[in-house]
Parts: sequence; C-alpha cells; structure tokens
Amino acid sequence: QVQMVESGGGLVQAGGSLRLSCAASGRTFSQYTMGWFRQAPGKERELVAVITYSGALTDYADSVKGRFAISRDNAKNTMYLQMNSLKPEDTAVYYCAQYRWTYLAVALASTSERDFTSWGQGTQVTVSA
Repeated sequence: QVQMVESGGGLVQAGGSLRLSCAASGRTFSQYTMGWFRQAPGKERELVAVITYSGALTDYADSVKGRFAISRDNAKNTMYLQMNSLKPEDTAVYYCAQYRWTYLAVALASTSERDFTSWGQGTQVTVSA
C-alpha cells in the first residue's frame, strides 16, 4: 500500500505564497497520475490540480488557475504544489492522492475523488485577510 505524506502548510497572509510537498512511498510513483485536493470546513473535498505520471500534462480548477502550479520529481517520489497570490478562500486542509490506474492521463473535469486512492493525512493551509 502506497503511503503519502503531505507537508509545507502553515499560516500566511493574503497575497503570500506556500509550497506544499507530497512524499510517496514505494517504487511505483512514476506510474500514476497524481492530484492535489483541498477541503475547507463545512465543504466537500475539492480537486484543485492534477499532473500526469510523466509530469508532461497538468490541469487546474478555475479557482486556482494562474496562481497554483503542480509539479513532480519522479526520481524523488515527490509531488509539489506551489501556491502564489493566496486568498483567504484558499484556507483548507490540502491532501495528495494517487489515481487508481497506471499510465493514464486524466483531465480534472473528467475525474473526481472516487478515482483516487492512497490519501495522506493532509496539511493545513490558513490564509489570513
């Protein structure tokens, strides 16, 4: 069972930046599309960005497009989420997860939480006004 560990969250003022990391165990990281999700209090978990297994393709939710950048380093079994121009509405617990099927690319609009597995514990991001 692959395990994910998120880190890099914290408290930041609006307009600031954070870089989240997701470290994956195992030897198959490079075979899977990966995603970053977030869940704000009282809201459903939302998929904010995906990156294909090779890192060649990315896709973003409209709410973060132009501000967030997803990337991965397959040699380090690690995925990242660079978050710039943060807004109070970005406040949430951020999770990384692995797509269920190997060597498949997926567009954000055509997938959902149920297509992902191996969830981490999450990292809290709080953006103050």
